[in-house]
Amino acid sequence: MATILVTGGAGYVGSHCCLALTRAGHKVVVYDNLSNGHAKFVKWGPLEQGDIRDDVRLREVFAAHRPDAVLHCAALIEVGESVKHPDRFQDVNVRGTQTLLDAMQATGTRAFVFSSSCAVYGAPERLPMDEAHRYEPASPYGQNKLDAERLSEAAAVARGGAYAHLRYFNAAGAAWSEGIGESHDPESHAIPLALFTLLGRREAFRIFGEDYDTRDGTCLRDYVHVLDLADAHVRAIERLLGGGASLAANLGTGDGVTVRELVAAIERVTGKRVPTIPAPRRDGDSPALLADNSMALRELGWSPTRDIDEIIADAWKWHAEIESREFA
Repeated sequence: MATILVTGGAGYVGSHCCLALTRAGHKVVVYDNLSNGHAKFVKWGPLEQGDIRDDVRLREVFAAHRPDAVLHCAALIEVGESVKHPDRFQDVNVRGTQTLLDAMQATGTRAFVFSSSCAVYGAPERLPMDEAHRYEPASPYGQNKLDAERLSEAAAVARGGAYAHLRYFNAAGAAWSEGIGESHDPESHAIPLALFTLLGRREAFRIFGEDYDTRDGTCLRDYVHVLDLADAHVRAIERLLGGGASLAANLGTGDGVTVRELVAAIERVTGKRVPTIPAPRRDGDSPALLADNSMALRELGWSPTRDIDEIIADAWKWHAEIESREFA
């Protein structure tokens, strides 16, 4: 059993990783300032409250728990907000990562798994996108993730450690039976927003752009269940703790869904009609994002096991039965 410090462990992806790590026999310690996370999501280990930019607090936590590895999920994630407030995002996402890496080096923790993003690539030059794709982030958020990866690479050389950079495509779904799921404020992700129309929390679901070069004119995205993502994190941590080499790997299904197909799937799964309205294209939206996940399969033995219907069914259970009651 290893001890894993999970920054952002009270958040969406982080809490699901804590669940998966515990199921795999590991001990988790959550480090979170609760600015976006939820104390109710901390179920599988102690909560150490603190900011990733707080060097003194971090070193206290490292000294108290002596983690074998760090899983770094703490970040500001709203892409549009990163455009409005790039300095704040840089401070948290990049300076915060450097402060965390410094604390690791000071206490001898060598294994680092980073919650990265396909946003490091920017607009696709080919589909599906593999890890050799050129890096040209289209937002400060994407640049933050790329800068944090480079800091991690440099730190691994300096401390003789190893890293895994896991580049998510579109995380979705929930472990609703465990009382955790997606709960952002504000919410910007498509599946929750569409489901909110069925719960009376929004009047209609906006479809941004209907004239893209895709099979039905709407944007295509690669949705991957958050529990499948969590499984990849466990595999990456165990690889590094077992002496495996550093890597960067895409986490997606390789099977894209357009916005209209997503709406149809939600209606199929829930048996309810989703009211939609057309809206202009949004600046920065790529017509299609699709993962080549062969690196994760080859190096981690990982492939997603849940399809879009299961993702939606779990998200619907979460939003309709759990979040609306406990997080309203």
